[in-house]
Amino acid sequence: MHYSLTVMRATLTYTLLRVLIFLAVGLILALFGLRGIPLILLALVISAILSLLFLSRLRDRMSISLAGRMSRFGAKLDAGTRSEDTD
Repeated sequence: MHYSLTVMRATLTYTLLRVLIFLAVGLILALFGLRGIPLILLALVISAILSLLFLSRLRDRMSISLAGRMSRFGAKLDAGTRSEDTD
């Protein structure tokens, strides 16, 4: 249970920060007069670049957590498949 909370916390933290960066960039661009689709597209590009620069440590932590969880899930799936094969 503790491990799943760690994975969830890392994922939620990273996602929340990505959304906040996007909203902050969108607000700044709106203050400069951009509206509509150009605002959204430019905010997406700029926030993606900023996320790559500033959230790499969080992204690494999240991916390590998810990879560990997926490998354990795969091991359980393999064990279940082997037990069905022996029946």
